[in-house]
Amino acid sequence: MSSIIQLLPDHVANQIAAGEVVQRPASVVKELLENAVDAKATDIKLIIKDAGKSLVQVIDNGSGMSVTDARLCFERHATSKIRQAEDLFSLCTKGFRGEALASIAAIAHMEMKTKQDQDELGTHIIIEGSKFVSQEVAVLPKGTSFAVKNLFFNIPARRNFLKSDTVEFRHVMDEFQRVALAHPNIHFTFYHNGSEMYNLPAAGYRQRIVGIMSGKTNEKLVPVNEDTEIINVQGFVCKPEFAKKNRGEQFFFVNDRFIKSGYLHHAVMAAYDGLLKDGSQPSYFLFLQVPPNTIDINIHPTKTEIKFDDEQALYAILRASIKHSLGQFNVAPVLDFDRDANLDTPYHYKDLEAETPTIQVDGTFNPFTDDKTNQHYTKASSGSGSGYSSGSSSSFSSGSSSGSSYSGYSKRVEPTATWESLYVGLDTESPEAIESSPFTFENEEVTSSLFNDNEIEQASQGTYQIHKKYIVSPIKSGMVIVDQQRAHQRILYEQFLLNMTVNQASSQQLLFPLNLFYSSDEMTLIEELKPSLETTGFVFEDAQTDHIVISGIPVNITESEVSLVIEQLLSDLQDGIPANSYSQNDTIAKSMAKSLAVKTGSYLTEKEQDNLVNGLFACKDPNISPFQKPTFITMRVEDIDKKFAL
Repeated sequence: MSSIIQLLPDHVANQIAAGEVVQRPASVVKELLENAVDAKATDIKLIIKDAGKSLVQVIDNGSGMSVTDARLCFERHATSKIRQAEDLFSLCTKGFRGEALASIAAIAHMEMKTKQDQDELGTHIIIEGSKFVSQEVAVLPKGTSFAVKNLFFNIPARRNFLKSDTVEFRHVMDEFQRVALAHPNIHFTFYHNGSEMYNLPAAGYRQRIVGIMSGKTNEKLVPVNEDTEIINVQGFVCKPEFAKKNRGEQFFFVNDRFIKSGYLHHAVMAAYDGLLKDGSQPSYFLFLQVPPNTIDINIHPTKTEIKFDDEQALYAILRASIKHSLGQFNVAPVLDFDRDANLDTPYHYKDLEAETPTIQVDGTFNPFTDDKTNQHYTKASSGSGSGYSSGSSSSFSSGSSSGSSYSGYSKRVEPTATWESLYVGLDTESPEAIESSPFTFENEEVTSSLFNDNEIEQASQGTYQIHKKYIVSPIKSGMVIVDQQRAHQRILYEQFLLNMTVNQASSQQLLFPLNLFYSSDEMTLIEELKPSLETTGFVFEDAQTDHIVISGIPVNITESEVSLVIEQLLSDLQDGIPANSYSQNDTIAKSMAKSLAVKTGSYLTEKEQDNLVNGLFACKDPNISPFQKPTFITMRVEDIDKKFAL
């Protein structure tokens, strides 16, 4: 019987490896940028076209390669990073497995130009689908240039799985940001379809973060710095008041390598305990330095997950360092120019204690005796002085701290009429005078039932709110229980969708336009969403690279809710904007309805309850919310009777 196990050809093995290494154009960008960093480049340029589908080119001024290395680098498992298995536990470079270039060359048209500094001429190689087309000597500058064209040209099924250019460009930008943040000492330039997206000169961590995130990032950052024997933590966290709905600006770097770690993220959230609103996510840029032999970076194909030796210690140190930095920020002294200096305690009174005044009360005073017999004198001692009070129910004098004499308080109280005079003439007043008194007395009518008929009839037509969450409305067959938040979401969703469909939304102009700042990738999303947002009632006066100016908003949105609505919209569209216009409008309408709907725990007046119930049953589909949740339930009288029959 012939053997059935065979060795795969190299080009087939490379295509299989490409399925693991190269998932989209962003994967090519990541591998090529990391190779440029490993080549000790100080200036790296990234050039892409059509979100990387047509071209991904990385040019660096690194060490370059010789003629032999230039040809050998496209072979599988050919690498200059490791020599033996023990080197896997002391890695200080990005790539080390030698699969990236071979995998990329198997599924694209690839062109490489490289030259070392000591060589006079460089090498120019062209590869198409793992096949060497040409290799020539060329006059080139120092460094290496990789150009990857027509990605997945020989695997059309993989190319069909790629998303729209907007989504793929966002993934490319994410990979570029991760590499650029980890290496602020390198000058990065990014071009897309001939337009310059980023130009980041070499700088420190803070300048690099501000350069990438743009907007008003600088005023949001709180520095974190902690150096211990097992870890060195540096970086920045954002102030709690600038927390966002999405998790876009959260970066962990371990030994200059971007990683994802839910465990370390939990440590950051624990440090913010009690400082964030529900559902908010803090932004952070944390750079961790640990000994290479205490981590394993070879547990994930994309090397974005790392195994630590002592995760519990890292968790405690990270949480404590962030909590300490936030504490320092909160207690930092500030200059308050609105403070009234007259309210301050004088310096020479600062440490003095106030003396309690001594009070003596005449216990023999009788308010019902005559004024003549009521006159008396009460002596009140105060320091070294003396005081007297005459004809008062209580007399007091307080001593001064300097011991000076005080003559007390003395006042003659005029005698008042005795209490018997209040009742003079009552016995002579006629009954007719009493009957003609302007006072009227209400007769209490005793009824035989707990509620009268009018109250019962009025209650049967009203609505009631339970626990500030549900609205109960009686009907003929029983009652309807409405979820106020889901019902309002359905009402707003259909309103927004109708306005966007017929393009007849009303807008209210703002007296002072709003300036809202966003990061560059968020601005890219907003630019694409502008036509759809304008159909809902938004009016954009201007849009710059880091902020937008809004001069008009929809009529059912307040000025304070604009930033929350746009932030929620950006969070919902993290995974990309639908290509279909109807799907895009549907997503925007759902997001805005979720942001603006009345929340659970909000008190509603009786009129608001009626409007909500009536508006719900006027919708085309009142049964479910925009997120496929039931908006109301009905309870028949028979069902209630069964409960009492138990």
